[in-house]
Amino acid sequence: MELRHLRYFVAAGETLSFTRAAERLHLSQPALTRQVKDLEDELGVRLLDRTKQRVNLTVEGESFLADAKRLLALSVQIVESVQQLNRRETAVLNIGYAANFFCDVLPTTLALFQNAYPTVSANLFDLNYKNQVAALREGKIDLGFVGLREAADEAGLRFRPVATYKAVIALPENLPLARKPGLRLKDLAPMFFIRFSESSHAGYPHWLDAACRKANFIPRVLQDVELESSLFQSVGTGLGVALVSEQLMSFSPPNVVFRPPISKVLTESCIAWRAQNSSAALQAYLDVITAFCSSTPSPRAGNSHAGQHPRHHRDTRKVLHR
Repeated sequence: MELRHLRYFVAAGETLSFTRAAERLHLSQPALTRQVKDLEDELGVRLLDRTKQRVNLTVEGESFLADAKRLLALSVQIVESVQQLNRRETAVLNIGYAANFFCDVLPTTLALFQNAYPTVSANLFDLNYKNQVAALREGKIDLGFVGLREAADEAGLRFRPVATYKAVIALPENLPLARKPGLRLKDLAPMFFIRFSESSHAGYPHWLDAACRKANFIPRVLQDVELESSLFQSVGTGLGVALVSEQLMSFSPPNVVFRPPISKVLTESCIAWRAQNSSAALQAYLDVITAFCSSTPSPRAGNSHAGQHPRHHRDTRKVLHR
């Protein structure tokens, strides 16, 4: 089946006349009739009922007409998108990210994107989750590495997970629990928690609450903080404990130790964008990320792509140029 077969059928289905459809397509009527018949034979479904007086759509034909029109419209959109890139009409791609949660996916996919589309200028903006959501809504950035999905979901943005990480427990080093190699999350129930605020780490309070409720307790939150340094300072001075992504272990804060929960707790890293953003550069970058995540295991343990093939940059570039 080729797109021309769909065009021929759509013309016949919309006009319900092979004569008028042939005139629209600048074809002879016998040629159009033959092409539509070939399509029906290939599908094994009768799409049009023909008599000498009239042409009618069958029930299957009505359904196929709607789907064919959508597919033809999508094909036009794809062509226009790549033509825009070729004409450099969409020359800029603005990306937001949180510096201390610098997703492993970002540097690799950005390199692949710039290799495939060297004429598009990509700009990075270091923004916390709240500011990324605001920038997305206002059209100041095209895509954000927003972290937890709750932020994007609640903001009405489109999103997809790109990586999954283990969570670890941050404790004061002089706490008796810190001497254990692994802890049950329930062991922390009597303790105070230091928590990232919703304004700086959107979705984190909901994620922490859900993780603790799964362990059958409600976290006793002593303090909400904006910065990672403030959180670890509070933990290090013995004010409480925290549950954080393993990415933050690179801070190596003084007087703080990290222990893994015995029952694994996971945190996602997500990208988000506005559904209404028609930028060809955005769509091209989303295609790069989709291809990369499809061919690459998640960068940390607890990966959400287990069992998939290892990273193949050459295969990803092939996807870009199809």
